[in-house]
Formats: sequence, C-alpha cells, structure tokens
Amino acid sequence: MIHWPNIHAVILDLGGVILNIDYHRTIAAYQALGFNDFDKEYSQLQQSGLFDDLETGEISPDAYIQRVQAIIPHASEAQIIDAWNALLLDFPEDRIRTVQRIAERWPTFLLSNTNGIHYEAFNETLKAQTGLTDIKPLFKKAYLSHEIHLRKPDAASFQLILEEQGLNPEEVLFVDDSPQHIEAAHRLGIQAYHLVAPESLEDLFGSFLA
Repeated sequence: MIHWPNIHAVILDLGGVILNIDYHRTIAAYQALGFNDFDKEYSQLQQSGLFDDLETGEISPDAYIQRVQAIIPHASEAQIIDAWNALLLDFPEDRIRTVQRIAERWPTFLLSNTNGIHYEAFNETLKAQTGLTDIKPLFKKAYLSHEIHLRKPDAASFQLILEEQGLNPEEVLFVDDSPQHIEAAHRLGIQAYHLVAPESLEDLFGSFLA
C-alpha cells in the first residue's frame, strides 16, 4: 500500500515499467542460434555471471560478444547483438509524456539493470518514436547498472541513490516489475510497488496526473 502523502521522490525501473520488453524473445533468439541452455542462464528472475558482468560493466560489450561466440562459434557479431536486443520492444504511446509529468511533480530517478548494447538500442527506439535521443534527460539522474557497477537487487544500488540524493527511504516510491527488486527495496524501508501487466504507469499515477 502506497502512502502517497509521504512520497517526496520517485525511482522508476525501465524495462517492464517504461519500455515494453519480452525476455522470451531473447531466449528464443539465442536458442535458435544454438545456445541451447540460454533459458537456464538468463531470465527476469535471475541470471548467470556472464550477464551480471555485462550489466555491471565488468566486461565490455565486445568482451560479451566474444564470450558468447565461444559458446556458439558460428554466430556472427550482428546475430548475437540482434538476439540480445530481441527482448526490447517499444515505448507505449504517451509513456514518455507520463514520465515527464511524474518528473514535474516529484524528483524522479531511473534505476535500471541494463548494458551498453541495450542502451544504444533502446535509445534508437526512443528517437524513432519520440525524437528524443537519450533516456537520461527525462530524469533528475539516471542510474544505469553498467555505469554505476551495481545492479538490482543489490541493496547498494538503492543506497547509492538514497545517499547521493539525500533521500529518506520512507519518502521514496520505487516502481519495478521484478519481485526480487521490490523485496530488496522493501528491506531498506522504501515504499516499493510491484507493477504487473496489464496495470501500467498511467494506471498507478493516473489520479495525480489528471
């Protein structure tokens, strides 16, 4: 239950909250390339070290591609990138305007588990749909896992924002589509909301954006 009068800042996830995604598309794409156990290595709920390393900036996109090619040597760089980006869909109509209106009411931050390959791809989609060239200016600050070297549900990823921005966790609303991230935020005292389709960001904030 959100205590709205107590909210003084908002932290939003990207995939599944602002950007439509489908993990199954990337799983299917990699399996089609011969990465047969990909679904055991990567999902919304958990992932193995290779993907953690990419999303925390411990390895570069080029190093990631090389490590995947070691598993499926016949796959080209372009095929690996296309398969990795397959999960990225679109920004729902008026979603960016919704984010802008949230940011007009509260200091708003982005906290996303992402990587350099996805960052380039979803910004291309953003530009094609809205004309905006980068997601970052929509927020007071964007905290991207491959740049801050931390990823959810690591408590340190939330604490970085709280401490850097001088926020009281009880006065922060965090919105995410992954239950393990919600649980981690709750443990820190953050008001965390699990957004599950078909509920949308518009539904959640609707009464405040009318």
